[in-house]
Amino acid sequence: MPTGRLAKWQILLTEIDIIYITRTAMKAQALADHLAENPINEEYEPLKTYFPYEKISCIDEVIHDNNQGWKLFFDGASNRKGVGIGVVLMSESGEYYPISAQLRFYCTNNMFEYEACILGLRLAVDMGIQELLVLGDSDLLVQQIKGEWETRDPKLIPFQHCLQGLCQQFVSIKFRHILRVHNEIADALATLSSMLQHPDDAHIDPLYIQIRDQHAYCNMIEEEFDSKPWFHDIKTYLPSGECPSDVTSNQKRTIRRLARGFFLSGGILYKKTPDLGLLRCVNAQEASTIMIEDT
Repeated sequence: MPTGRLAKWQILLTEIDIIYITRTAMKAQALADHLAENPINEEYEPLKTYFPYEKISCIDEVIHDNNQGWKLFFDGASNRKGVGIGVVLMSESGEYYPISAQLRFYCTNNMFEYEACILGLRLAVDMGIQELLVLGDSDLLVQQIKGEWETRDPKLIPFQHCLQGLCQQFVSIKFRHILRVHNEIADALATLSSMLQHPDDAHIDPLYIQIRDQHAYCNMIEEEFDSKPWFHDIKTYLPSGECPSDVTSNQKRTIRRLARGFFLSGGILYKKTPDLGLLRCVNAQEASTIMIEDT
């Protein structure tokens, strides 16, 4: 190609916002599981395919359908630190009941998927749930429990029998395969449980998730007992350079150090930011008024 034409193309392409993304490789886990379930022996027979719909490569299901009953999400995770399983029960009204466990015994990927599903079903039985929709990203487990796929791995047969026994304790139970992207919470619980190192004598507090409706820098500091705002001493120090007489020497040094990060103009105190911006300092009453006006 002539050099001039190539240079012209480069100039034209610079005006377009082009993003280069590396193409990810397809995981071979599905193929490996398929071959492991069908070992070749002397009496070779044609394989019973686990992929009946050859023309369909991906179906993106929407799990939030008209079914408003109880839902169970399960998943397992393994890494160099350990193996964990996670389960989330979601009620009809949208309440979440998470549970996770760390497995301290050897198990394959398919085995810890069964462990996660059994853990969830036992939780549902203990809560007295009668109708349940089970959702997981393990296509092997879902198809085997539904009877669509044959279970040939002898290590999975005890898990399948246990799972079938638990299913009989429900009035109605259905299994559905979903994509991993729709199973984020159970996957996160399993990953967290697999990475936490908790010996028998350790204690882990329950996990609480706080809800924040505003940025961290918008959090207000409560008023002092003398009804003065938290920045009163700094605001008083800047114009005169004098600290209150009733403070200690250490407190005076603290006030001088903090004052270097503030700016006073027209009786209004501002906090300096690293990008040379200014944030106005207000008390609780002024902050409430500003937030109401902004809404």
